[in-house]
Amino acid sequence: MPRSRVITAIDLGTDKCATLIATLDEETNQLQVKGVATVPSHGIRKSQIVDLEKAVITMTESLDAAERMAGFDVKSAYVSVSGTHIKSQNSKGVVAVAAPNQEITSQDVDRVIEAARAISLPADRSVIHVIPRDFKVDSQEGIKDPVGMTGVRLESEAHIVTGMTTALKNLEKCVHDLGLNVDGFVFSGLSASEVVVSETERELGVVVVDIGAGSTSLCVFVEGTLELSDSLPIGARHITQDIALGCRVSLEAAEKIKLALTDSDPKEMKPNPGETKEEFTKRKKLADVIDPVELDVHDSMENLSKKKIIEGIMVPRMKEILTMVGKKLEQKNLIPVVPAGIIISGGGAETVGIEEVAKRTLNLPARIGMPKEIKGLTMDIHNPSFVNSIGLLEYGRQHGAGSSTGSGLHLGSLFKTLFGKKFGGTIGSFFKSLMP
Repeated sequence: MPRSRVITAIDLGTDKCATLIATLDEETNQLQVKGVATVPSHGIRKSQIVDLEKAVITMTESLDAAERMAGFDVKSAYVSVSGTHIKSQNSKGVVAVAAPNQEITSQDVDRVIEAARAISLPADRSVIHVIPRDFKVDSQEGIKDPVGMTGVRLESEAHIVTGMTTALKNLEKCVHDLGLNVDGFVFSGLSASEVVVSETERELGVVVVDIGAGSTSLCVFVEGTLELSDSLPIGARHITQDIALGCRVSLEAAEKIKLALTDSDPKEMKPNPGETKEEFTKRKKLADVIDPVELDVHDSMENLSKKKIIEGIMVPRMKEILTMVGKKLEQKNLIPVVPAGIIISGGGAETVGIEEVAKRTLNLPARIGMPKEIKGLTMDIHNPSFVNSIGLLEYGRQHGAGSSTGSGLHLGSLFKTLFGKKFGGTIGSFFKSLMP
């Protein structure tokens, strides 16, 4: 009986660190989530590590909780990458077909992709992804898979995503301190795209906007291929900060207010059957009031208006984020080629009214990106804030990394309990390496 493959996803964000552990049935090729854990992030600012020790502790807590739920240790993980250091560019490569009968093989494809990868990069930047866009055999363009075709000259255009070497090394060091290997770094916009974009939308042209707490990731697909990857230095936490300043409350209280508004949008109220206009108006006014006592917000001693907070504080910030997205699209002249519109994912997608603001700001169709259905412990993760984490699992399923099902003995937790988090993780890593 074949053993299942284990795929682990670690999404270290500004607000939270989410760890998902799933098994992949090699016969059905289906994922099943076995472990889920989310802890508040520390040592992260604008999606980048600013305190290594705190970041390691955050990731350790999240990984330990997920491993306990799954019932086994993991050896490696896919890790999300985001932040303003992410850049992209398109590059071309050309090779001669090697086979005497001029039939293109997979080795030819690998060589032409490597040729496209050979770009001039500053010493402080590293390549994260090299994604083939399309191929050209002699004079025939638009080929998606040239293997088996006959030709003399093979060309390829690839989309290359790069990041700051220091940021990637710091993240890799954190993962190694947990006793894990890195299966791969995945740009958060790309991982989100794996689970929210349909094939039809990719072919038509679509924009994926993954709004995290500290930054916003952007991916644009045109005619089924990735055209642009980018990141903005603004996220959902800026909305929370605006509420805190505008209402003169703490950040914790502002977050409670934002979540309360998301759960009960006053615009969605409808008159009850038989209710008069005056009764409905009175009920709507009462519903527009936020009672600080009900939310356990002790910073404010007066009632707050939902309408004023949404329209006066939150909408301007949402417009700013989406206007910045629009400017990125205009710079590359991409707005006319994305008729499928914009898909909003990430924790920021749960902000009240953001779908309508996106439609008005960008003049494009807009929808909230929900992750596709997946088996296992998914009740708490089927929402936009876990799109990136589920996308990492899907990326791992498609790219074949991971390990066989681990041992039921929870070595990592044992050694971390006995020797402390960081040192225990190193010892646990050593013993894991001895296991088959």
